[in-house]
Amino acid sequence: MRFGFKRRRSDLTQGQSSTQGQSSAQGESLAKRQSLTQPLTFRECVIGDRDFYRKALYVALPMIIQNTLTSVVSLLDNVMIGQVGTLPMSAVAIVNQLFFVFYLCTWGAIAGAGIYSTQFYGKGDYDGMRQTFRIKLIIAVVILCAALALFYIKGDQLVGLYIAGDTSPEMKAETIRYARSYMRIMMVGLAAFSVTQCYTGTYREAGKTTLPMIASITAMMVNFVFNALLIFGLFGFPKMGVAGAAVATVLSRFVEVLIVVVYAHLHTDQHPYFHKLYSSFEISPDLAKQVAIRSFPLLINETLWSVGQAWLLQCYSVRGLEVIAAMNINQTISMVFSEVFLSLGNASGVLAGQELGAGRLTEAKRTAWRMVSFSVMSCLILAIPLALTSPIIPQIYNTEPEIRHLATQLIMVTAFIMPINGFANASYFIMRSGGKTLITMIFDSGMLLSISLPVAYCLAHFTNLPVQQVYFTVCALDMFKVIVGFILIRKGVWIRNLVTS
Repeated sequence: MRFGFKRRRSDLTQGQSSTQGQSSAQGESLAKRQSLTQPLTFRECVIGDRDFYRKALYVALPMIIQNTLTSVVSLLDNVMIGQVGTLPMSAVAIVNQLFFVFYLCTWGAIAGAGIYSTQFYGKGDYDGMRQTFRIKLIIAVVILCAALALFYIKGDQLVGLYIAGDTSPEMKAETIRYARSYMRIMMVGLAAFSVTQCYTGTYREAGKTTLPMIASITAMMVNFVFNALLIFGLFGFPKMGVAGAAVATVLSRFVEVLIVVVYAHLHTDQHPYFHKLYSSFEISPDLAKQVAIRSFPLLINETLWSVGQAWLLQCYSVRGLEVIAAMNINQTISMVFSEVFLSLGNASGVLAGQELGAGRLTEAKRTAWRMVSFSVMSCLILAIPLALTSPIIPQIYNTEPEIRHLATQLIMVTAFIMPINGFANASYFIMRSGGKTLITMIFDSGMLLSISLPVAYCLAHFTNLPVQQVYFTVCALDMFKVIVGFILIRKGVWIRNLVTS
């Protein structure tokens, strides 16, 4: 079945309807030209009105709450594992970095369908949303099977890449043993994660972010409670160490997927895009082709970006296992503060994409600039408490003083760079909202692999610079992304309605 969408009147043509016989491409080109020639004042781009902030917070606030609480629980989990010792903490950090590649591959692969889903919702086409969901599910299952095979067959070798060459054989063997125990159990929860991402992604693309927040918070509480019970063997539960942390995470994954799936199919009156979702598995060949064209660059981007991040950690790790432990502390603590701008970036894509799908191209451009401004200002505010707490929070870890000191310095660098990250993150989601996935790939992973990673490799392997200075230099290179993102958003190359036909 192919979609036969009826042409809808654009809100951006100042009351003028498109010529009836005009092709969709010509109509879109005209609307885009008209939108880009309409002047926007500096003030209206930087400062939104009350309605804008109400709408932005309606979408972003549940994500901020959800992701911040997730990071807080992750921090507490990290501290619990850190009480077991430095080697278990390093082993868990390595495995989580490897799983991070899988998570990002899944997110990136289904993001192409998500672009269409967001615009379909803006247009009011629920059948289109159902078809994009089915595409997401198929893609997620394929990636899941590939990841499970890779982790099962090559898991030990992948972990070994992060262990410095001068590490003693005993410490290396012990780290791999901890990592293997953690990884094999965590693999059980990857299927639940994949299904959850398909459902929660669709909720968010419709601007419905409250239910994913509730599901995530519930899962976090399960994770936290069972972490305490199983890591330390409280109240008669077995003392399992890092394996207990993995079991707790898997339990939380299945709790989360149960909530989002059951609620979706019991409340189809509130979420009509889930109605009769599996009554057929029909997918328009045209839609599948378009999604594949836009999904492939995003899949490649997230794969390359996550591999690049894993490689960056490997570059830092040549300075010793203590660097991995300090980086793990830095990332865990910093994420608590970074979730605001990360969620605002995600909301930028949702809000801009819905405006594009509804044909309100000028409003999409205005929304994009306002969300960029909102994100940067949030980072400037949050960087202050992150910097102030950087000497305090690492002290709760049961690890060596030099590792805590190193973590403090890394957190200070992260706080200083945060506004740059906020601008770059919002730019990424805005460009993606219009389906410019090839440009997005070049902007994101392209710049990471061509600029940041070579610099990190050279500084880590061929200089004696302290790892703190290496980390600062690599992070500061994201300023190039800010410059490129500003130019691309200003030119409006991302402004495109993908669902008008």
